Amino acid sequence: MMDYLLTIIPNIAEGLKVTISLFFIVAILSIPGGILLALVRISKVRWASQLVGWFVYLMRGTPLMLQILVMYYGLPAIMKFLFPNSTSLFIFDDTTVAVVAFVLNYSAYLCEIFRSGIQSISKGQYEGARVLGFTYKQTMIKIILPQMVKRVLPPLANETINLLKDTSLVYILAMNDVLRITRGIVQRDFDLTAFVVAGVFYLLMTYVLTKIFDYLERLYAVYED
Repeated sequence: MMDYLLTIIPNIAEGLKVTISLFFIVAILSIPGGILLALVRISKVRWASQLVGWFVYLMRGTPLMLQILVMYYGLPAIMKFLFPNSTSLFIFDDTTVAVVAFVLNYSAYLCEIFRSGIQSISKGQYEGARVLGFTYKQTMIKIILPQMVKRVLPPLANETINLLKDTSLVYILAMNDVLRITRGIVQRDFDLTAFVVAGVFYLLMTYVLTKIFDYLERLYAVYED
């Protein structure tokens, strides 16, 4: 058993490159994307707010796997229909499809988290900032958003952990992430041990994320009344 584990663990660990890189890229892009969407969502520009609302509804109301498949198969077909004389068929590589689909999906989810966090701040703070001569932009950056971050940390932690687990969906694009490599080993060897190893990898990564957010919550708790 130990010899078998020593054989499959390095192979499964190779998939961490895809899993972790996709996780970080999506997290780095979707967090500011979610904040931007939230600011538009609460803005007084009615058409822009409604447009973001429909986008969020679409992204949250359909499965992420379906969005990946539509991105992969649908967009090239649409582009080919719109530009029939183009020499390019607008075929996107797997990594681009995965990143775009994940960023759009998680930006929509984070938009609602950040929106609720911003709207939980009392209106008195906006009025106080206005009295002190702060512009709307300055009020958001220096007063509202820092407080919002503290309030949304628990749901943000949940979504971040979900993102880590959802990266396994890229197996449908034939990307060699942890799950795809693991499934290949199980199908080859008819042994479920690889699934246990993969589960341990995910648990370890989730544990690290949990500890990071626990630290951030304790850090922000210092500033509570």
